[in-house]
Amino acid sequence: MNYLQVLNFGTKNLQNINSSNNYLDSELLLAEVLNLSREKILINLQRQIQKKQFDKFKQLIKRRSKNEPVAYIIKKKEFWKYEFYVNKNVLIPRPETELIVEECLKIIRPENSKKILDIGTGSGCIIISLINERPKCNGKAIDLSKKAIKIAIHNAKMHHLQNKIKFINIDIDKFVDYKYDFIVSNPPYILKQNVYRLDDNVRFYEPHIALDAGADGFRVIRKIILKSKHLLKTNGKLIFEIGKNQTEYSKHFLNMNGFYINKISKDINSIPRVIVSTKLN
Repeated sequence: MNYLQVLNFGTKNLQNINSSNNYLDSELLLAEVLNLSREKILINLQRQIQKKQFDKFKQLIKRRSKNEPVAYIIKKKEFWKYEFYVNKNVLIPRPETELIVEECLKIIRPENSKKILDIGTGSGCIIISLINERPKCNGKAIDLSKKAIKIAIHNAKMHHLQNKIKFINIDIDKFVDYKYDFIVSNPPYILKQNVYRLDDNVRFYEPHIALDAGADGFRVIRKIILKSKHLLKTNGKLIFEIGKNQTEYSKHFLNMNGFYINKISKDINSIPRVIVSTKLN
């Protein structure tokens, strides 16, 4: 059996799941099995696969057919320009979260040395991407999950940034520190009752602690805004992700707590996704 036939086999066996990316998923899983890039596979479609490799591929396809996310199967995910180790203890980095990095980099010049705090760091993808892009900056990253912190530390070491970022297993309520120039966060923002309505690949595999934001969806966002009043310098920036239909209340709560709204950045579907705000005093 050649690579093309293997890819077609994988795609056909993924037709039961609600995904428009079955062929891409097959490519990623085959690339993992063969330890080759997708590009290398696509220019060698007539090459034959070994039986042992095909057996391994079938195992991975079976896992994916049960809605297990590809990122958890292959233990990695691309974010911004970089690759991160992920497993079921952290949320899979999403393209829309890259907007946080993008908005920060518009403000932080390459020669700037800024102090950054990442709240609910998960895999560490936001702060690691930022420090990779702005190496004169340094920061701290906190998360309520001890397992998530271990993964974030692993990723920082993988990117040789373990000396530039300090990772702390702590709840934002208990975190006290000096003034920051930037606070970034992709907090939980899904209403508790909606967590169980999410797609199966999210609902059954991704950590609910990183999704569930209480009865109104603002439990963590409120905490972050209230704490950022004390953690940020005057004119410091709070840049965070929100869910659908959360713009107006987020703006209202920011204004109530002495923040100016600089910008609301929309994702690829034109949904308001990231708020850029400034602490006024």
